[in-house]
Amino acid sequence: TKEELIDLYTKMTTMRRMEQAADALYKQKMIRGFCHLAIGQEAVSVGMEAAIDGDDRVITSYRCHTFAVLRGGTIKGVIAELMGRVDGMSFGKGGSMHIFTPSFFGGNGIVGAQVPVGAGISLAQKYLKQKSCTFALYGDGASNQGQVFEAYNMAKLWNLPCVFVCENNKYGMGTSAERSSQNTAFFTRGDQIPGLQVNAMDILAVKRACQWAKEWTTSGKGPLVMEMVTYRYGGHSMSDPGTTYRTRDEVQQMRAQHDAIAGLKKYITEWGVADEAQLKAIDKAAKEEVDVAVEEAKKSPFPDLKEFWTDIY
Repeated sequence: TKEELIDLYTKMTTMRRMEQAADALYKQKMIRGFCHLAIGQEAVSVGMEAAIDGDDRVITSYRCHTFAVLRGGTIKGVIAELMGRVDGMSFGKGGSMHIFTPSFFGGNGIVGAQVPVGAGISLAQKYLKQKSCTFALYGDGASNQGQVFEAYNMAKLWNLPCVFVCENNKYGMGTSAERSSQNTAFFTRGDQIPGLQVNAMDILAVKRACQWAKEWTTSGKGPLVMEMVTYRYGGHSMSDPGTTYRTRDEVQQMRAQHDAIAGLKKYITEWGVADEAQLKAIDKAAKEEVDVAVEEAKKSPFPDLKEFWTDIY
């Protein structure tokens, strides 16, 4: 519907603004440590969220900020967490890679480790006879991890409602997929598990594929491997300039020809859903929303020393 198209555009624009704000705060040394941004990959999280509901579960790797907001968190909560402030979603103790909500099992810092955890969440859904599924995301860089294949095997044996999502942004840290993987058709790697390859620079394709994947897994057909073909504009993390292993021209070409927000904008204007002025107003509102969240997060204090002794098992 028209409302859905505007909602997708608004969310992608807002998520990009949030990640750009995190980039600026990192450069100002207000965010320290690890910080992996998803600028360019917004269609994955926003498109997936549009296709599922609160009973479904999502778990991903460290590029997790947008998922945390969309799955019930807030922009202020994410930015404050990145800055180590008490108003952060993990009270300033988790940082970039460890932000959770009741339906989002966090970003995870160990490469590929979230995949078997995702299979376990899916096992719980099957055990409890729930009509819901789990999307377990990992990158092309994690796709050769042994635990990924172990999780595939168990999920197929037990027919779990799990969608294994390879978020293929073409580079695992600074290594291209072609240099690290003998088979770069990641959706074919599930052996007996069927696979689906998705153009994840087109948000409508992502939304439809995730709807289809949910229908497949929750109808008792077992797990699915999904490859989201996407692209990150920045480096692997803030410490990586992202230009030593690929050309600036390549990045510029992707931005110019395949950008997910620009692609949706083209659909919206061509189909007469909204005009340029309306979309500019959405962009302006997204910037203002993020700016307010950043200023509020900056006012949040660092956690008290007592906080270090809470939530410890």
